Amino acid sequence: MEITSDSKKGPSSPSKSLQPVTSHSSKAAEALQNRASSRNMATIVDDDDRLLVRIGYTPVLQRHFSRWSTVSYAISILGVLGSVPATFGSPMGSGGPATAVWAWFIGSIMAYCIASSVAELVSAYPTAGGMYYVTKHVVPKEHVAPWAWIIGWCNFLGQAAGVASLAYTISQMILATAVMHTFDKGEAAFTPTALQTVLLAILVLCLFGTICSFPTEWLHRIILWFAPINIIASICICIALLILTPEKQSAKWVFTEFMDGSGWGSKGFSFLLGFLSVAWTMTDYDGTTHMSEETHDAAIRGPVAIRAAILVSGVVGWMLTVTFCFCMSDYETIMATPTGLPVAQIFLNAGGRTGGTIMWFFVILVQFFTGCSAMLANARMAWAFSRDAAFPFSSFWSKVNDVTHTPVNAVWLVVAFCSCLDLIGIGSTLTIVAIFNITAPALDISYIAVIIAHRVYENRVQFIPGPYTMGQWSKPVNAIAVTWVCFISVVLFFPTVKPVTATSMNYAICVAAFIGLFSMLWWYAGARKTYTGPRTTDTIDMLPPEDPEDIMSDYGMP
Repeated sequence: MEITSDSKKGPSSPSKSLQPVTSHSSKAAEALQNRASSRNMATIVDDDDRLLVRIGYTPVLQRHFSRWSTVSYAISILGVLGSVPATFGSPMGSGGPATAVWAWFIGSIMAYCIASSVAELVSAYPTAGGMYYVTKHVVPKEHVAPWAWIIGWCNFLGQAAGVASLAYTISQMILATAVMHTFDKGEAAFTPTALQTVLLAILVLCLFGTICSFPTEWLHRIILWFAPINIIASICICIALLILTPEKQSAKWVFTEFMDGSGWGSKGFSFLLGFLSVAWTMTDYDGTTHMSEETHDAAIRGPVAIRAAILVSGVVGWMLTVTFCFCMSDYETIMATPTGLPVAQIFLNAGGRTGGTIMWFFVILVQFFTGCSAMLANARMAWAFSRDAAFPFSSFWSKVNDVTHTPVNAVWLVVAFCSCLDLIGIGSTLTIVAIFNITAPALDISYIAVIIAHRVYENRVQFIPGPYTMGQWSKPVNAIAVTWVCFISVVLFFPTVKPVTATSMNYAICVAAFIGLFSMLWWYAGARKTYTGPRTTDTIDMLPPEDPEDIMSDYGMP
């Protein structure tokens, strides 16, 4: 990893984010002239504006995210304390404790390779579009529109499925708490219905939307607390569980006990199915990048935050997984818990109703933080996509609210869309699970497609690296990331149990095929006539990277 930047730190006053520049007009000059009134050395704010004007956008949003709120956001969008308990049952059921432990360990290393590859690309073009916008600068001009269309839709739909699944999971967790409090003599008096789960999930989505509609300065102050609460609560819960659980499993059982719970007749394949937990948790790497236009020194702080978040989340997630495995005092009983979530039963066994509820509250709280962060990224992606006219009624979705100075319309577009996804859960649990399962493959495939394009066309398309690069390690890390995603995506499309029936079938592959077919049909039906890719008039490719002042002269600025 190399950071090549000689930017000087200046005051952290808010600056503007970006909308398309349609020409070298006075509008761009006016947007920046207030910040270039003197000939003093540029601040970081000015440098951000220079870079983004060169990319082709003019200011619209406000910059308030600092180094720490950016790192906190990156950690919270992974939210291991919420996500690990929600998905812990999958690797445990497929391959036992050793599968859960070592799948997380290996998956975290692979996630770091993917995240590093993403961080390097978005450092060069830090915009709200994230990897979607980078597409414009890694493929030939004649291919930009179809590539950007497919990558953009994969990214948007993958994120939306993730947000919907987070709201649905939070709903399940809250209802699991109700089950815990009606638990008596091995049976629960309350059993949640599909309708109750979905309606509560939609209420959670509305709460996400309300918070994501706040001004950027408010979001910065709120998100600062997300990561500390996540990390501190995780450590405290691990200590409490290890002290309070009466009969813990042995280290040999935790680290070496592999099972074939999938029915595929192979412990090796059951182990591979155990990657679902880490794959679902460790994704949405470019979520931090979608906040670039509201972040100071985004070209450096965004990529640094992405990699730091993977490191922190990988360690904390492994600590939680190992702790939960030690506390699996009765494997069969805990896996068959009436709460539907094995970790909830572990909490109940260790702390009783009161202690278990307190620990479970922090799990739900962190999962809520994760949902807010994920919706924020999804909303900024929707805004970036709509300003390039990729959505119906794009002019409405791309509007920025005059009061909050945030894309409120795009936020509630995401709320409405995710609510529709969750409503499917009333009629079919299988379908809603399939939609949720597409989150990791859709996002990861959208990332590696851009990475592959960058390598395939690097001799034909000029790519100006950002200040954050991996240097000589770039190609090997890219190769590992691409190989891993291709491999694990195939595994994640397999049914998790055998024999395969209508109930046990993994319909994620059907959802993926539908998304691909839908986007291509829409493209050939008419989108190809109106959609041209990111709508910018770039000057960044026309100027050498060491002459950032030239662009200011083009706009008549001192």
